[in-house]
Amino acid sequence: MKSFLIVLVAALIVILAPNTRPFASASAKASPDTLRQLEAEFMKAAAEHGSQGYLSYYADDAIEVPNGAAIIQGKVNIAKTMGFLDQKDNHLTWTPVGADISASGDLGYTYGTYEFRSKDKDGKPVVDHGKYTSIWKKQKDGSWKVVLDMGNAGPEPAQ
Repeated sequence: MKSFLIVLVAALIVILAPNTRPFASASAKASPDTLRQLEAEFMKAAAEHGSQGYLSYYADDAIEVPNGAAIIQGKVNIAKTMGFLDQKDNHLTWTPVGADISASGDLGYTYGTYEFRSKDKDGKPVVDHGKYTSIWKKQKDGSWKVVLDMGNAGPEPAQ
């Protein structure tokens, strides 16, 4: 009887073990590191392709909450305000400080600091600093896009 139980338990382990592997695998699920990597790609696209590269990371229904200005709804309307990224003397960089992702794996956020370098009307360098938060949502095609972005300026580099 004992040998029958041992064989039965061994058979159940062999049968059930392969079915548990997909639940243990986290590789297919997004993580905070996924969003940090997206932030790096996002910034590179903005640096190399200006407003078009920047906006390529926005969802069509994205919302922008700019510092000291009205909320902007929709990628088309946000695009009307991003032309400054196409000017050669303007450079926007940012650094994510933190990121997290929902348990469902389809919504996440990043936050950090930014720096915007430009020149004033006399050609003198100007540097603005601030903080930002971006909300990311997994799209139907599996890509991640920014659905809400906001920032606020500060008098010196944000910590």
